[in-house]
Amino acid sequence: MLKNHIVQYRKKFGFSQDALAKKLGVSRQTIISIEKGKYSPSLPLAFELAITFETTIENLFIYEKES
Repeated sequence: MLKNHIVQYRKKFGFSQDALAKKLGVSRQTIISIEKGKYSPSLPLAFELAITFETTIENLFIYEKES
């Protein structure tokens, strides 16, 4: 399972879900799904998120094996 800190970074940088989606060229539903852990972003999108939030992919996403 891929967990993430997107909500925390989004709020820290003052983005709404809609504003972040527009900046990244994806739908608001995509952002919602990523935040809820229901959708794992492509590698290019993960890099764009990291660049947007001035951090690394490793700081945004945490991989946990399912039991």
